[in-house]
Amino acid sequence: MPAGYLLRQSRPRFWLYLAGPVLVGLAFGADRPTDLLAILPVALFAYFLVPANVFLYGVNDVFDREIDRRNPKKADREVRYEGERATVIAVLASLALGLALLSLVPRPAAPWIAGFLVLGAAYSVPPVRLKVRPPLDSVSNGLYILPGGAAYAAIAGSQPPLLAVVGGWLWAMAMHTFSAVPDVEPDRQGGIRTTATVLGERGALLYCVFTWGLAAVAFGALDWRAGALLAVYPMVALWVAGRDVDVGTAYWYFPAINTVVGGLLTAAGLWRLAYA
Repeated sequence: MPAGYLLRQSRPRFWLYLAGPVLVGLAFGADRPTDLLAILPVALFAYFLVPANVFLYGVNDVFDREIDRRNPKKADREVRYEGERATVIAVLASLALGLALLSLVPRPAAPWIAGFLVLGAAYSVPPVRLKVRPPLDSVSNGLYILPGGAAYAAIAGSQPPLLAVVGGWLWAMAMHTFSAVPDVEPDRQGGIRTTATVLGERGALLYCVFTWGLAAVAFGALDWRAGALLAVYPMVALWVAGRDVDVGTAYWYFPAINTVVGGLLTAAGLWRLAYA
């Protein structure tokens, strides 16, 4: 099987959803610029850029095989798992790399990586399968900010600010539900219950407005500039809901939005290192 298939299965468009929080965590956890060039920060970024995505999305595809037969985006923007052995091997190899990384990081960072591996599997694997247990499908997707917590704790030797964790978790919850809105009909046809299928499209969008709004408030309590930056998310969700914009189309713009927001947060952390 070509490596290109496995790369597409790992969703390259979304790689920074895991690796981006690592950059933010490193930028704010470091005491000096040279801290960022050590082996461990580079290893964390490298793992969460590709192998972690292979693990997370590969597990999801393996256990969603039947559901994905009815999902049109699997034939267009993504790939459809058809029982390929290479996918299973790649997932197990990525899990092994994660466990190896877990054994190498300082103790404050270990719970974050362990939490990512556990939630990453529990989201899709029966009998837990959190993705079909609303609202746990939304809540469990706080796993996307765990790499950032691991990076901060690994380089700082202490835990990240609680408000940053709460704000990041809320952001990830809303991001997950927003991304599930385009799948409402395929999921309903497959008998899958999610927060989005329970609330319906409009209800899910309002949920995103509220949850992203709380995330902005949490970040704003740390720094008003961070809160103002995160306020872009509830505004976009309101715009989508108010203008009847196709959510399936709007969803594909979020990798760019998230990259810009994450880049600005990272730049702020680096500015602190350089000029504080």
